[in-house]
Amino acid sequence: MALLSIVLPSYNEEMNIANTANTLSHFLEKEGIEYELVFVSDGSKDATFEEIRKASDENPRIKGVEFSRNFGKEAGIFAGLELATGDAVVVMDCDLQHPPEVIPKMLQLWKEGAQIVEGKKSSRGKESLFHKMSAGLFYGIMSHLIKMDMSASSDFKLLDRKVVEVLLGLPERNTFFRALTFWAGFDTRTVEYEVQERKYGTSKWSFFSLMKYAISNATSFSTLPLQLVTLMGTISIIFSVILGIQTLVKYLLGTSVEGFTTVILLILIIGGFIMLSLGIIGHYIARIYEEVKGRPKYVINKVTGNVQGNVTGSWKKR
Repeated sequence: MALLSIVLPSYNEEMNIANTANTLSHFLEKEGIEYELVFVSDGSKDATFEEIRKASDENPRIKGVEFSRNFGKEAGIFAGLELATGDAVVVMDCDLQHPPEVIPKMLQLWKEGAQIVEGKKSSRGKESLFHKMSAGLFYGIMSHLIKMDMSASSDFKLLDRKVVEVLLGLPERNTFFRALTFWAGFDTRTVEYEVQERKYGTSKWSFFSLMKYAISNATSFSTLPLQLVTLMGTISIIFSVILGIQTLVKYLLGTSVEGFTTVILLILIIGGFIMLSLGIIGHYIARIYEEVKGRPKYVINKVTGNVQGNVTGSWKKR
């Protein structure tokens, strides 16, 4: 029987761990699915890892690790993929907003030949208007930058072992899991689901964290922001030509002194474009700097007793 691994990145989720572990275990056992649960505590400041350890002691099919600090969700996902040993791997949220009831549908499509099964949101559940607007802005930016429709996508996916190995083989340190599965290609199917309500805790994503996430992922996956620098330069040249002609005409007519306001506006516009361009270029240089250093995506500090491997830097299988 094929083994299914479920990767669950967790950050300050101590209240959800036991419920998630029990809910998934009971559901998968009832469905007759051979499984393992892989929890990754992303440098949580609460007792998340202690709860993972308790769950692991009660059920040997549950294992987990804790990072030495907060490395971000992307690092948590890739650590889970590296720890997973299943023939198929599902990535889902630790708070069960991704419904377990969809997993059998994903597995069925996988058995029929799909190598990637994307969970597609049919609704976002109960969210505040501000959070929906923030998420909408985030996905709108990302869709335009990477030329893929991200509006209803999520990290809730099933990946074939071949796809997992391809993703783990990528050398880059700054990754965007959601977009990389689009980039990888393979036979992809979709399954719709409704976002469920959290039983405990609140979302860790704010407007500013979503924007930071968008900028980081956009520059790690797309060069379009760099092309905007050229566009802004072109606009500046057009403005300069138009205002240059206007200034020359006023000089010939003897009214050139009146152009003071125009000169100030032109300086402000060009100065703004230059500063924005330098910011975009600087962000890409920072990305290059991070990649050149070659540091691991994450550092593991603690593991449950059933995890075997070298816990130094990026965890590697023996």
